[in-house]
Amino acid sequence: MKHELITAGIDVGSSSAQAVILKNGTILSFSNMNVGIDKKETSYKVLDLALQGTDISRDDIKYVVGTGYGRYQVPYASKNVTEITCHARGAHYFFPGARTVLDMGGQDCKAVSCDENGRVTSFVMNEKCAAGTGRSMEVMAKLLDVRLEDIGPMSLDVQEKPPQLGSACVVFAKSEALRMLRRGLPRNVVLAAYCDALVQRILLLLQRTGVKDDLVISGGIAKNIGVVRRIEDKLGTKAHICFEPQIVGATGAALIAQKLYPGTGRTPAE
Repeated sequence: MKHELITAGIDVGSSSAQAVILKNGTILSFSNMNVGIDKKETSYKVLDLALQGTDISRDDIKYVVGTGYGRYQVPYASKNVTEITCHARGAHYFFPGARTVLDMGGQDCKAVSCDENGRVTSFVMNEKCAAGTGRSMEVMAKLLDVRLEDIGPMSLDVQEKPPQLGSACVVFAKSEALRMLRRGLPRNVVLAAYCDALVQRILLLLQRTGVKDDLVISGGIAKNIGVVRRIEDKLGTKAHICFEPQIVGATGAALIAQKLYPGTGRTPAE
């Protein structure tokens, strides 16, 4: 393996963790799992999960970059890099034309502008409110007793425009959703109303950076067709989503690790 450069990116978020292993710049394997109470333990488990089925071991990995909310809980990382930088780099890897990246994770939502090389030029984030995050969807799923993966399709299964929610904030939206249920409105209408409010919040975030083609959506909510379809309709554009939108950050981290490994050059300044 002396002619092979194997690097890894470990993205430890607030609710899920991903590992991506690159071999000479190509994805060799990846993993995705829920974050446990001990984030350090999770960082080891997610890497071991990615190694399963490959012919390599931890010792074969030359350089590791940790990223995400829990990046400082990856004890074996060679370097830690912000998730904003990693998502921009990962989005560029999957879609070289990417200029705007919308990352909707478990704890926050970020809008990132990047250049033709995947370098961040500007960004804004909404980290003080759970609206537009995986956590908000989990709350609504539990409240309405529906599976998380069913929220998107159910929210689109409406014949008329749903009532408008006064807020996408989880606390207030939860109360409004309960009032709508007491009025006899079906769950799909309540979900449609919440997704509408949530998308309005996301659009305000995107307006602060501006939206340039191509738009890439990453993170767990990228799997929610109800949210994605509404964003596309409002912006009049088709969003690019990779085969597993939750590994974009870890992929970017693994790419940066490849650049940082001694003898391969240095990554551009963050």
